[in-house]
Order: sequence, then structure tokens, then C-alpha cells
Amino acid sequence: MTVVFRAIHPSLEHYLRRQAPDAAEDLAAESWLAVAKGLPDFQGGVDDFRAWLFTIAHRRMVDHYRSLARRPRSVLRGEDDLTGTRARTDPVPSAEVTAIEGLSTDDAIDALVRDLPSAQAQIVLLRLVADLSVDHVAEITGRSPGSVRVLQHRALRNLAKTWEQEGVTR
Repeated sequence: MTVVFRAIHPSLEHYLRRQAPDAAEDLAAESWLAVAKGLPDFQGGVDDFRAWLFTIAHRRMVDHYRSLARRPRSVLRGEDDLTGTRARTDPVPSAEVTAIEGLSTDDAIDALVRDLPSAQAQIVLLRLVADLSVDHVAEITGRSPGSVRVLQHRALRNLAKTWEQEGVTR
């Protein structure tokens, strides 16, 4: 399981950081816990496992935003204060975490999808970062495979136009 975690977790974190930056780590942890609980019943190959994990993560993310929408504004402000306090009391990160964070992959992925509409960004993240098939992405997002292909095509066309106008590096 460690090998699977190391192979897939970075993609999962990149996806969640783009979709829910304020809760990405928590959502990733919740997703892996759900996987651990459901693993005895899982059947399928590597691609099926990857799709299953990202489906769980996507559902956790949707639930996260639903719960935020139901909370009163004053509670949200209180959480912001707690988040700041929690960040100051966190232990010093390990050398491995520091090295991974310094790689700037997150910055590259963010730059890739920053200017895309939300739906297109989500499709690009699931298809290219998570390396999921069109059918798996369609299942996760509740879209048809044709819709996923169209959104991916539009996203890639938008990226090509942006890179033509601005150059690959800014």
C-alpha cells in the first residue's frame, strides 16, 4: 500500500490543492481513510483504483463545499482565526515534505490551469495530473464522455492560445 500511496498521492494533492486549497490536506487524508476502509471490497486494476480514489476525493470535496455553504458567516471567520493559530503551532515539517514542497510542481500546475474556467481546469487536472481515462473522469464529474472530451479540447485550445500570446514562460 505504501508504494501505491507514494505513486498516487502527489497527483491527488495537486488536484485537491487546485480544487479546494483551504482543505486539500484534510480532504486527501479523508480520501485515503475511506480507501483503507473500502479496500477489502475493492476489485479492479491500477486504473480502477486510481479512478476510485479520485471519485472518493471528488465527493469529499463536494461535501466540503456543501458544508461551507450551510455554515453561518461568523463561524467561517472563527475558523480562519483557528487556521492561522493552527499553522503557527504545527510541528516543523520533515525534510521529505520540505523537499517535495520546494519542487514547485504545484506552481507549475497552478500556472497551467489558473486562467481556465473551473470546469475546464477540473477536467485538465483529472485527465493530465491524475492520469485518468475519459470514462473515469466522466464518472467522477457526472458528465458524459463526450462532454469531457469537449471540455478537454477547449481547455487545451485555450492553453495553446495563451502560450502563443504570452510565451511559455512569463
